Amino acid sequence: MKRKIIFFRHYFLDFYTSLDEKEQEKVEYVLDIVRNLQWIPKKFLKHIEGTDGLFEIRVSYGQNEFRIFCFFDSGMLVILLTGFKKKSQKTPGKEIDRAVKLMKEYYLEKIK
Repeated sequence: MKRKIIFFRHYFLDFYTSLDEKEQEKVEYVLDIVRNLQWIPKKFLKHIEGTDGLFEIRVSYGQNEFRIFCFFDSGMLVILLTGFKKKSQKTPGKEIDRAVKLMKEYYLEKIK
């Protein structure tokens, strides 16, 4: 069982390249968990309430918390949208809104 992970546009890569080497290694570790485990622990993947299929991949490194928005397409395909450094307890609504907008754009482009 192996999921395929792809990036929608450049947003995730922009986030990823802004991280230092150790933070990138931790992101890659968590993405390997998403890619390879049949049942992903909630510690690493959580559904965003009030959305239609938007998830956040959760990465902790030292005192830093990172979130990567994603969704599943055709079951075994994971689409990464955006990422950000979390600075408060609650995920910012503007970040969720942006990810939902990108998810809709993905599906619009897919049907063309």
